[in-house]
Amino acid sequence: MSAPLLSLNEVTRTYTSRKGLFGTPVAVQAVAGVSLEVRPGETLGIVGESGSGKSTMGRMALGLEAPDSGSVRFDGAAMPDPGSESWRSLRKRAQMVFQDPLGALDRRLPVADQIGEPLEIHGIGDKAARAAAIARSLEMTGLSADHGRRFPHELSGGQRQRVIIARALITDPELLVCDEPVSALDVSIQAQVVNLLIDLQAERGLAMIFISHDLRVVRQISQRVAVMYLGHIVEEGTAEEVLRDPQHPYTRALVSAAPVPGARQRQRVILTGEPPNPAARPSGCAFHPRCPLATDRCRAEMPVLTRLAPGRRAACHLIQHTPAGMAAK
Repeated sequence: MSAPLLSLNEVTRTYTSRKGLFGTPVAVQAVAGVSLEVRPGETLGIVGESGSGKSTMGRMALGLEAPDSGSVRFDGAAMPDPGSESWRSLRKRAQMVFQDPLGALDRRLPVADQIGEPLEIHGIGDKAARAAAIARSLEMTGLSADHGRRFPHELSGGQRQRVIIARALITDPELLVCDEPVSALDVSIQAQVVNLLIDLQAERGLAMIFISHDLRVVRQISQRVAVMYLGHIVEEGTAEEVLRDPQHPYTRALVSAAPVPGARQRQRVILTGEPPNPAARPSGCAFHPRCPLATDRCRAEMPVLTRLAPGRRAACHLIQHTPAGMAAK
């Protein structure tokens, strides 16, 4: 097995918020002691509801934010400090695809100029080489030279997202972090963008972190899946294992809500209530207020993320470990 391209070890990230100008500052822990690895050429899907810490994980993976504790390593070396010369140099090897393409683009510039901007920033190639690279990126993402001459507002949502992908790939990165890249698109356009990412990964051997609240999309693109809830990983494994045999009650609810074409629909698990306020985290397991199986132990003691089998982990007091290591139903 190849060495990890990216590894996060026990990373935490806490923000401070306050209500009103003179309100008391409140600490909100967005990510709490998470460890994950991404190997060359694989896609790790990170799934969970809004507020689970997915996007914060993505920003720390790219070094856009530094963790309060823990460490991030890229290709075996510690992630440089955000804004440093080493960090800027590393950005051409690790890029991001944003959720809102229109917000990520400058409405005053033709999209071809924006696709080529990373080449100028990193001093890659002369003018002719950059023009050729822009043309290749447009073609690779299903766009034409005519699209490159247009401004962002003249393109459809799917075309703008292709522009963002073309810009992210123009420096030939090794890692792509996709933060809800299809959530704002129509279903038919979602499929086109996801298929494009799958094809590009196969052609280029890209590693990807694909962040989404939609398990249906994550199933399609990911080899491994990590499920987050209120800043913690509650389950991790191959996409096939997690979706076929979810162990954590939260994962079971997510899987039951994601239809599989041609398969018999599972009995739907309905979650009650909203995710707890991260600033007022419940005692014990954070999921217990919404879990229909919660016990007194769940309310008092936080579960530990436990190895169930090679590459398979879950954090739940209700999982009974068998001699073989997998959870028993």
